[in-house]
Amino acid sequence: MQAYIIRRLLALIPTLIFASLIVFITVRLIPGDIIDLMLSSNDIGADKKSRVQLEAALGLDKPMVSQYFRWLGAILFEGNLGKSLWQNTSVMEEILHRLPITFELGLMALFVALIVGIPIGVYSAVRQDTVGDYVTRSFAILALALPGFWVGTLVMVFPSIWWGWSPEVKYISFTQDPLRNLAQMAIPALILGKAFSAVVMRLTRTMMLEVMRQDYIRTALAKGLATRTTIIRHALRNALIPVVTLVGLQAPVLVGGTVILEQIFVIPGMGLLLLEAVSQRDYPIITGVFLVVGVAVVLINLLVDLSYGLLDPKVRYR
Repeated sequence: MQAYIIRRLLALIPTLIFASLIVFITVRLIPGDIIDLMLSSNDIGADKKSRVQLEAALGLDKPMVSQYFRWLGAILFEGNLGKSLWQNTSVMEEILHRLPITFELGLMALFVALIVGIPIGVYSAVRQDTVGDYVTRSFAILALALPGFWVGTLVMVFPSIWWGWSPEVKYISFTQDPLRNLAQMAIPALILGKAFSAVVMRLTRTMMLEVMRQDYIRTALAKGLATRTTIIRHALRNALIPVVTLVGLQAPVLVGGTVILEQIFVIPGMGLLLLEAVSQRDYPIITGVFLVVGVAVVLINLLVDLSYGLLDPKVRYR
């Protein structure tokens, strides 16, 4: 297994370099120019001299290829993601400050999706074509059909109109007050985990139905093994392998969902940082956020691959 992990980690390097090149070029193709934004915000005459001076000060006067290799070299040899073009603060410090907030929201949403989707999917498979099965499948369709940003907007607007209550908009850190922090993050986590729980439920139901038709399940039941034990110990364990794969594939979707919900609920995570950076054309922050997200997604998929060995003893890593 150690050799497998080392190979996967080594394969991570060219993947991230290629991804960083795409992101570095793409963010500079966004309509609008940071120089124009700075000149207009400072009420400086946008003459040729001031533009040239500002480009030189920000290091944007060099060719894009030169800028990329300078940025990549700073990452590889110094571990430095650069500085914000607006605030002149370290991009790494900004990300490290906001990453735990986004991680907490994504982890809570994933927890909601799994504790809701898996039990309901198992129940729906065991009670196939019953009223409960139809109700749970309808719930899954409804959860998929309701966009998270729409539900989040409703939660922010209508309770304040009807009952004079709205979710907390001033962020409270976990270290400051754990209970209030969890209460503040619960609503966006439920909304974010809603659609994912529906996907988990439908996949769990499908895989449970397939596994329960296998010969070894029928043999276990014919030998008198309790139905509950057969389902939990034998059927569910094999049915969860595709669900675990789905968790890895949905990791970027969860990160993308936090971008919108952090904006709606004013949560100062990486999603809000990315939106602010895009609106200001702050290139170092944009590329830094995407690079960190890319690393996180690749590592999550590595953990998913390693978890197969726990679920299926036949899996061997070489």
